[in-house]
Amino acid sequence: MERPRGHLVPPVLMAGLSIITLAIPDRYGMVFDAGSSHTALYIYQWPADKENGTGIVSQAEACTVQGPGISSYAENPANAGASLRACLDKAMTIIPAEQQRETPTYLGATAGMRLLREQNSTKADLVFAEVSKTIRQYPVDFRGARILTGNEEGSFGWITINYLLETLIKVRKWIRPQSAEVLGALDLGGASTQITFQPSGTIEDNSTEVFFRLYGTNYSVYTHSYLCYGRDQALKMLLAALRKQISHPCYPKGYEENVTAAALYDSPCVPAPAAHDPSQILTVRGTGAPAECRSAIQKLFNFTACGANRTCGFNGVYQPPGHGQFFAFSGFYYTFHFLNLTNEQALANCYLHCLSQWLSQLQASFPQEESQGRLHNYCPSAFYILTLLHEGYKFDEQTWSNIHFRQKAANTDIGWTLGYVLNLTNMIPAETPEQVKGQQHGLWAATIFFIVLSAAVALVAILFQCLWNPT
Repeated sequence: MERPRGHLVPPVLMAGLSIITLAIPDRYGMVFDAGSSHTALYIYQWPADKENGTGIVSQAEACTVQGPGISSYAENPANAGASLRACLDKAMTIIPAEQQRETPTYLGATAGMRLLREQNSTKADLVFAEVSKTIRQYPVDFRGARILTGNEEGSFGWITINYLLETLIKVRKWIRPQSAEVLGALDLGGASTQITFQPSGTIEDNSTEVFFRLYGTNYSVYTHSYLCYGRDQALKMLLAALRKQISHPCYPKGYEENVTAAALYDSPCVPAPAAHDPSQILTVRGTGAPAECRSAIQKLFNFTACGANRTCGFNGVYQPPGHGQFFAFSGFYYTFHFLNLTNEQALANCYLHCLSQWLSQLQASFPQEESQGRLHNYCPSAFYILTLLHEGYKFDEQTWSNIHFRQKAANTDIGWTLGYVLNLTNMIPAETPEQVKGQQHGLWAATIFFIVLSAAVALVAILFQCLWNPT
């Protein structure tokens, strides 16, 4: 959805006088998405006038920051700030120089920094100080770096999807679609997962309810974020649970890796056993046993904590029955796309596909993934996602087809950052176009009156002179 770099209002005529309306330059905004595994910068633009209280925002550019997420720089926070420079330099070539100092810029951190804050708040503060220091060296309106709550992350992702797919407003027609049903959002990061949707009934737990007013309409949605249940942390919990047997049923048979105890227990999601030796090296061998893999992954969840009188997701967390169509993005999409499972396949087929592809074929087909040490995690990730969606979020054989695995919509990345900007534009006042008039109406009338009066005075003077000096 590309927009010109100015919003031109057509000229109008009023009382016979032309009014020349100047183009209003588009506004720009930048948001860093500082996730647990990587950081990305998104540049957005929108016209200075608004539609029913909310700006019409489009993505101008996206830039992936090289290196891991900023929480990974806890021991060397200066490098966290330095890692942002290349994307900031790129942004300065996109945003017009005269608008850079008025460009609101934010850094939002998600589950990786939530975990670091739990682990060591001082280190988290130092990382934020360094990334803030770097951003302030650029001519932008930096408005701070902060950690988003899980509910914010989930609900802003929900806004993004529904904006891009025009269930909130028909962008080109400027009307709210009456028959469109809003979509649910499923997000899987490295350290957390979020589910957000508008249920058909009442939300019984106020802590899971978020309220928005967008384009003149009120929305009440359910959202919850499960910390430690992102892909990377879940696989780490799985490895820790299997540490005593030294065999890993979710890794392909013949695969072997060495893991230090310090690396395994470096997260609050994976509590270290008493009196463990951080320098201990654990040798983990894959056994390629799908049934045992599925059973081990199921043990990461508590599916019985809710009781008989309450609907739940897992771990005792309230969740109303799922309603409508859902978009699954981020880690959901990347894993299923790699395994060719994004084309509306049946739930049972998804399980069978990963069993048949148990890496014997994948290793030969994707040597680059194998060389980078990622290939062995695709099937464990797929089994984890299937368990999360099927048994955790309660999608069954009938509702599985309601999930659509997507990376983008309308040529725009799906994530929380666009929803964040859309929500913030409610605070941007609508501007009246600058107008240059030929003459203002009152001034024109005064001019005519002055000319008529002058002519009348001249005529009276001539008449008086003729009467005074008759020939």
